[in-house]
Amino acid sequence: MSFSAQDIKAARLQLQKSDPVMKKLLKQVGPFTLKTRRNRFAALVKSILGQQISTAAARTIEQRLIDAVAPEKLSAECLSQFSVDRYREIGISRQKAGYLLDLCQKVNDGSLELKKLSRLSDEEVAAALIQVKGIGQWTAQMFLMFSLGRLDVLPVDDLGIRKAVAKAYDLPDLPNSAQITEIAEPWRPYASIASWYLWRSLEVDE
Repeated sequence: MSFSAQDIKAARLQLQKSDPVMKKLLKQVGPFTLKTRRNRFAALVKSILGQQISTAAARTIEQRLIDAVAPEKLSAECLSQFSVDRYREIGISRQKAGYLLDLCQKVNDGSLELKKLSRLSDEEVAAALIQVKGIGQWTAQMFLMFSLGRLDVLPVDDLGIRKAVAKAYDLPDLPNSAQITEIAEPWRPYASIASWYLWRSLEVDE
């Protein structure tokens, strides 16, 4: 499921009306351009690979993995055939290799049914994903936003969100989760849209 034009329009209108700071960010950043990732398995693989390394490094390793499985696409069936040593050759740590193999196992044995996640509530999706080794609350929230297109996800512990809120709201220090939750109250039920604008605001010159 992707963000609909109607939802985006409604979100932008509410954010502009309910929060003057967000109104300024919307003007600075411009149109909402986020597209959801259709391949849910690949999205989870990407999230695992990107943990605790730079975006550039994660992209390089992801491309190496894609090249290693070519001409097939990333799938649980394909990646489950890789040994830990094979993952290591690609540049994936032993720990992350274990996470990927656990993800493959749970998808293959049906304990994690990716196709059915869209029917679940946000809380149920997170509970289903967290059973996989290496997937925590943050990864579940990214999946809810970027794969399922859920409108009201607020990743309060995300460093980028904390930095963006501190900058936009002129705070002396990085806000904690409680402060962000309070600031975000006017954004509901469009916290995902607001979060995207906050991330993008860090890349836009004033």
